[in-house]
Amino acid sequence: MRITVESGCAIRIILFLSIRGYDVKTGAKMISDEENIPIRFTLKILRKLKLAGLVKSFRGQSGGYALIKEPKDISMREVIEIIDGPIAMNKCLGGAGLCELNRTSVCPVHYYLGNVQRQVSDQLSDINFQMLVDKYDEKNEIIITRIKGLT
Repeated sequence: MRITVESGCAIRIILFLSIRGYDVKTGAKMISDEENIPIRFTLKILRKLKLAGLVKSFRGQSGGYALIKEPKDISMREVIEIIDGPIAMNKCLGGAGLCELNRTSVCPVHYYLGNVQRQVSDQLSDINFQMLVDKYDEKNEIIITRIKGLT
């Protein structure tokens, strides 16, 4: 399993918005500049995050984006799955009928990779963005203060 570039950028965007604070409006250009993500790519990701109900958008000159959910209520798994779809270690683990050999119930590969997939999914579900903010804060309070102070 590999987290795509798009999912990695989405994680960075949600972390940036989490540091800024729940319901704090932030312009896409600022997010793009601060996270070093091309603006078009930032807007594409923000659109997906909006459709999934993680962020809301505001129009106009003083528009921007803000988290709809508290950082503690957003898991890393949720963000990855919004961008990349369900986490699957192998194609056959992606859902019913995807095993080309129809051996899902007896396949040892399916069984063991399925266990790994559940562990990865569970761990990603257990990581919320408030935990990331708190960990970041422990490491470098200056970055947190600077991001929160951006206007």
